[in-house]
Amino acid sequence: MKSITILGATGSVGTSTLDLVEREPDRFRVRALTANRDVRRLADAAIRTHAEIAVVADERCLPELKAALSGTPTQAAGGMAAICDAAAGADWTMGAIVGCAGLKPVMAAVKSGGIVVIANKEPLVSAGDLVLAAASESGATLLPADSEHNAIYQCFDSTRPARVRRIVITASGGPFRDWSIEQMRGVTPEQAIAHPNWSMGAKISVDSATMMNKGLELIEAARLFPVPHDRIEIVVHRQSVIHSLVDYVDGSMLAQLGPSDMRVPIAHTLAWPDRMATPMEPLDLVALGRLDFEAADPARFPALQLARDALTTGGARPAILNAANEIAVAAFLARRIGFLEIAAIVADTLSRYHPPAPDSLDDVLAVDAEARTIADECVQARVKDGVE
Repeated sequence: MKSITILGATGSVGTSTLDLVEREPDRFRVRALTANRDVRRLADAAIRTHAEIAVVADERCLPELKAALSGTPTQAAGGMAAICDAAAGADWTMGAIVGCAGLKPVMAAVKSGGIVVIANKEPLVSAGDLVLAAASESGATLLPADSEHNAIYQCFDSTRPARVRRIVITASGGPFRDWSIEQMRGVTPEQAIAHPNWSMGAKISVDSATMMNKGLELIEAARLFPVPHDRIEIVVHRQSVIHSLVDYVDGSMLAQLGPSDMRVPIAHTLAWPDRMATPMEPLDLVALGRLDFEAADPARFPALQLARDALTTGGARPAILNAANEIAVAAFLARRIGFLEIAAIVADTLSRYHPPAPDSLDDVLAVDAEARTIADECVQARVKDGVE
């Protein structure tokens, strides 16, 4: 049996992973499950899967977790150190903790070897060089769970990367792909989280609406695949059926198609290098009828250029971009700023902060913290200007 750990077991990716694992109990043994503070869902999942350990990040929730798991064989623990301890030692680890809180646990999993599945963007965006170096040293295998990068992984000939001409990442375009800039000024959080194709958390849904998610995926793809970043393109594909494409020098283009459900790429990583069944119905190509593609509009979605510039400059820029975006999205969801101000705050933060390239994970976390402080100052300044 393959031992597995799910970091972020109560989020959308974590629950999708649990759904697959629970369908084949004879194939997987759950070593550890973690959550931030959702004790009820964490305890329920731990009891159902007979997990060896359940860890809650917020130590104030530990007494409640211990009570919920009383009389079961599952051990309860709390705090970031306990999460990092739980991250090490499994055959297969899902890294799905949102935000930079996931950096240290993912790094712990990478350093312990095994298969580490990257679902949260921060490890590769903010600390990509460090994570890749640690994987090389430990022998860990990194597999992408994002549908786009998983699609590239399935189509990419890693033995002959020089034969790849370009990578094409597809984007749904989000809910505002047909809106004018003037219409986008009045976007509400409720409208921004209503993704037309995918069911995701609020933050990721807003990133899709601004297309910052595609900018972050551009940075991730440049880390994962040995292709110059100026040969990684982003194309709007409304149906979200083709998840990415790889174009070869002979003119062949390979695409991975699948339903808009995270269980498909997660299943690929769970069974890799084999395949496993999922509850998804096969695509009905006749019912689909057509697949449409169009260019992404840089004027309406400036986050794309911000991300490409951060990737080109390198150093600490991707970490600053990511941190500032998290602060801006949180401010938007709290109705403190408007939708179009999200990218503007990221740009303001990038213009104000120029630290040296980080050499360690602590450096990355320090850059992240300072970028958040500066981004919050930018938010406050815009709120003040708006009031006045």
